Amino acid sequence: MTGRERLLNALYGREVDRVPFAPFLAYFWEAQPAEVQRQGMLAFCKRMGADYMHRGSHLLVDVIRENCEVRERADGDKMYVEYSTPVGKITEEKKFVAESNTWFLTKHPVTKEEDFKVLIYILKNTKLKPNFERYDADKKYVGEEGLFIPVISPEMKTGFESLLEHWSGVEMLNYALYDFPELVEEALYYFDRNSVKSVEYSLGSSAEAFIFWEDTSTTMLNPQQFRQYVLPEIEHWGKLIHQGGKILIHHACGLIKSLYEDMCGSCVDFIESITPYPTGNIDMKDAFAKLPPEKGLIGGIDPVFFRNSSEKELTDYVNGLLAEAKGKRFILANSDSCPPDVDCGKFKLVSELVKKGISV
Repeated sequence: MTGRERLLNALYGREVDRVPFAPFLAYFWEAQPAEVQRQGMLAFCKRMGADYMHRGSHLLVDVIRENCEVRERADGDKMYVEYSTPVGKITEEKKFVAESNTWFLTKHPVTKEEDFKVLIYILKNTKLKPNFERYDADKKYVGEEGLFIPVISPEMKTGFESLLEHWSGVEMLNYALYDFPELVEEALYYFDRNSVKSVEYSLGSSAEAFIFWEDTSTTMLNPQQFRQYVLPEIEHWGKLIHQGGKILIHHACGLIKSLYEDMCGSCVDFIESITPYPTGNIDMKDAFAKLPPEKGLIGGIDPVFFRNSSEKELTDYVNGLLAEAKGKRFILANSDSCPPDVDCGKFKLVSELVKKGISV
């Protein structure tokens, strides 16, 4: 099988020649030498003997903020992003930390009731335009050697999670749900409206599957909030995507033990970056036992374990995981991210194990 065929067959529940191994290279990739990066992720995966599946590779719409001027201003290791509208202005602040090669959000743009009104104005005046050009070119370039999975929402995630992570933060959002819930509900309405439009446009592309970067975790929300605010939006997208005969993948890289059964009961087809202990809080044996036959999992190797394990420990773990996954829809991966100093030999080892190992 080609890499593309193997990955698509795994996603659609069709026969595969072996379990795909599709590494998640976030953080690892940025730390690689310039020459390695110039050659690209596809070339790297081929050298490692792995399958190339680029999650969140493209957004298939252009996002146009009408009547909203967005300005960025850098000041040393700080970045300020200002959104100016006829009804007011909101500003976010970010700080760059070189040790992690990451911009961290240090101030959310929505910090009070009036800011929610500005956000609603921005969302209400957001227009989307389909744009498949870059995706089509990249897909043609990769051909049968890999698979691109575009992101489905202009916010990259559901509206509620976008509020939690970006616009308002956990504390502010929870106060807002009590103090002025009608504004939160109005914002969620426009988040969903924009995402559904993105789904409708994206279904016109040749993409076979879509992902959303939900980062689901009970460190950010509780099960009741997940059921009340997150699941309805996912269900809205999923029904449309299934009507189009395509796959929806839920990126859930956090603590999901208390949410897992709800996620399995949703209309998502795959839960991606499922992470066991110590980074996550779910046991893979239990996860496979509770997984409905029409659903699948992507992930299974904790990034801390991937870095610190010996060759024997990694071999024993992967072989055990493949045994648990037998008969299930599964794509093996290190979950969510990869420490920059992971030995490349570990990618090669896992590739060898799936190629000679336990058949599906």
